[in-house]
Order: sequence, then structure tokens, then C-alpha cells
Amino acid sequence: MEDTSAANIALFRSLADYAHQKKIMLGGYSLFSSRRINDEEDVINPATGKTGGAFFENAPCLGSRWGLAYLEKIKYFITATGFDLFENDGPYPGDVCASVKHPGHEGLEDSQWKQMELQKGLYHWLNEKGVYVNAPDWYFLDGTHKIGLGYRETNFSLPRAEQLLLNRQNIFDGTWEKTPGMSWGFVPLSQYQGGGAAATLEPLKDHLDAYEQLMVQYYGAGIQACYRGPRLYDTDSTRQLVQRMTGWYKKYRHILNADIIHLRRADGRDWDGILHVDATLPQKALVMLYNPTSQAITRELLLPLYYTGLEQTVRIREKEGLAKTYTLDRKYQARVSVTIPAAGYTWLVAE
Repeated sequence: MEDTSAANIALFRSLADYAHQKKIMLGGYSLFSSRRINDEEDVINPATGKTGGAFFENAPCLGSRWGLAYLEKIKYFITATGFDLFENDGPYPGDVCASVKHPGHEGLEDSQWKQMELQKGLYHWLNEKGVYVNAPDWYFLDGTHKIGLGYRETNFSLPRAEQLLLNRQNIFDGTWEKTPGMSWGFVPLSQYQGGGAAATLEPLKDHLDAYEQLMVQYYGAGIQACYRGPRLYDTDSTRQLVQRMTGWYKKYRHILNADIIHLRRADGRDWDGILHVDATLPQKALVMLYNPTSQAITRELLLPLYYTGLEQTVRIREKEGLAKTYTLDRKYQARVSVTIPAAGYTWLVAE
């Protein structure tokens, strides 16, 4: 997006036009921080008076001439191509810079604030244009729409079984202060950083169980993931799995995007799960339950259903099975016995 040449603009304009014909929204990723421009344009570390080692190691200053030009290039590219989405990486919650030569700030004391204001100005502009903004930090009241769920990138170099467990912990921990739709997660279809074959899903046809689990964990939490790899399916059986999981999400998307009540955090020793609730929907609650053990387990659960708005009874079904009527106790809880398959999952719908 920093290449504003006529040829580059024409290429991406044609791609955006083609995507729009298919009713697909097209966007792009732009890395701002975690790279080096030069001594004049990078942030100056106040401790050393040199580049490198400030908040985010090597990074350009958004208040430098290069940084100010970067903002204008992004605006030009988005306007000229008709892109619908902008994914931004940095300068996060504002970097610090001790330079007194950058036109966008006076010195160290105002550097972080001025860089945040510049970044918010870009997000305001994008939001006014109807562009969806995916950025890594909390700028929700300043034009952005989605941030990272919360994780370490090295998580995705772990073996698949550990990724599944840690992923549910990240979902559990990352949805206390934000609703599901405010977050994005991560699915490493191909190798990301490290871990080799044990950490990746490719070839997808050989790891359908882990692929299904990752999809259901994210869709079941109402969280959209970044699928990092060259393809979403490699065989017809993989394609059918993707269609089945996305079809399930679309069917229940309203309740799956509803607020979360946290039931039990994943620890690899017993069941874990979350509960979505919305009193305004036909499905008042949807419960996602997981079993990390190698044996099927049966548990009697007390489901907290106060926020469903139901007062005396509730009808609960497992998956698409027949619903049973349960009496709510005076804490508005339903006592439900459920069996979760080994190394698997199940889900309940309350109506």
C-alpha cells in the first residue's frame, strides 16, 4: 500500500473491482512498526539518544517526515483502489521518540501523544469512508472495529494438541472486557515461525480433527480468525468440513456473537466451556463444552441462565436433538447432565 505508482494502483483496483463483483470485500495489511527506515526517520530511544530499543525496538516515527508521508500514502491507496478493509500493525499505543527534528512532534514529552493522535486521525478518516479497520490496539472509540484476542505468536509453534488447549484459554481470558466480535484469533494452516509438521495443519486432509476443533473453538466463541495459509481446503472432504462448520456458524451467528458467560477455564484435566446469552433471541443461550481428555466424560452442570430472561422453565437440546424441559432454581440455574466425547466437544441450545 506504500507503492502509489500508477501500475500498482491499477493492479489492486482491478482486484478490488473483481472481488466486489463476487460480493467479497478486499483489504490489505500494512506493517508500520518492527522495521527500520533510517536514522533520520526512526524513533530515537530516549535512554541512548540513538535509534532502536524504544517501546517497539526498531520502528519509524509516525511524526517523522516518512511517517507523515506514510499516512497520506495509505489514504491515497484506499481511495484510489476502493479497498474495504485496512489491517494496521503499529505504532500500537503510540511509540516514544526523543527526536527534536521530526515535524509531527516537538520532542520526547509529546511524542507518544502526538503519534497516537496521528494514528487516531487515520482511523477516523477510514471509518468515515466506511473502511473496516483491524488494528492491534484499543482504538474502538476512534474508528477501529477489531483487535487481537490476546496471545503470544510463539503459541502457534506448539504441537497441535497444545495449541487447541491454549487457544481455548486465550478465548476464555480475552473475552472478559470485550464482546466476541471485537476480537480476532489465529489459525496456522501452514507453518508460522516454527514447530514444523507437528504444529501445522497442512496437509489439511491429514489433520481434519484439529482443523475442525480450531474452527469450532473460534466460531463457537463468535470470534473470527485469521487463517494463515494458501488455501482453506485441499480435498473434497476438507471442503465439506469447512462448509459444514461455516454453515453451522451462519445458522447460529446471532447467539454466537452474543455476550459470554465464562463457565470453566481450560486446564487439560476436565471439561471447559463458555455460555452465550441474549434474552432477545429465539435461542436464549448457547453453551460450548469441550473435553480435553482421552476418555468420554459425563458431567452434571449448573448452567447460569439468569440473563436469558427465563424465570421458571427452560427447554434445552443437545446439538440438533430433541429439547427437554428443565426447571430453573431460584438462582435461575438449570441442572443438566451431559456427555462430552473424548478429545471432543458438544454444544447445547437453550430456548
